[in-house]
Amino acid sequence: MPSFSPVQLAALVALGGSLTAAFVPTFFGNLRASRLAEPLDGLSHLAGRATALASGMPIALAYPESTPRTPVRVPAGTRVVDPEGTWDHPTWRLLDFRQDREHSFSFEFESRSDARGALFVARAHGDLDGDGELSEFSISGEVRDAKDPVVYPLRLHREVE
Repeated sequence: MPSFSPVQLAALVALGGSLTAAFVPTFFGNLRASRLAEPLDGLSHLAGRATALASGMPIALAYPESTPRTPVRVPAGTRVVDPEGTWDHPTWRLLDFRQDREHSFSFEFESRSDARGALFVARAHGDLDGDGELSEFSISGEVRDAKDPVVYPLRLHREVE
């Protein structure tokens, strides 16, 4: 075993501390970002597909019908693989949306229309730490008066409950 002088040992400790200070926050930032990628990617897909479907359609038919939270039970502190048929609702098919890998979030799509316009809200619900408190991510959009559909910014509630 090599022997180090006090100055060399201090330099090694300083180098190790510097590397730790630089990489630990990056590691945890990436970990947090990866946990948020699922709802952000899912909602982005839903908003894009809903907007594409609404373009050029009569207001009454702009967005697919509402569908409840899928899967019904939000995975609590774990990742799940859904049984076959979980994502077979006609709305999920129209939106070309399914979770066929392990996932931690449930999704829902709500739409409504009246004579003035049509609106959709897509939501992702998660319980990453399994404590029963849900985080919610949502994105919405609308089409009014035969204009082009618009999508509004993403909203977060208890991002990492």
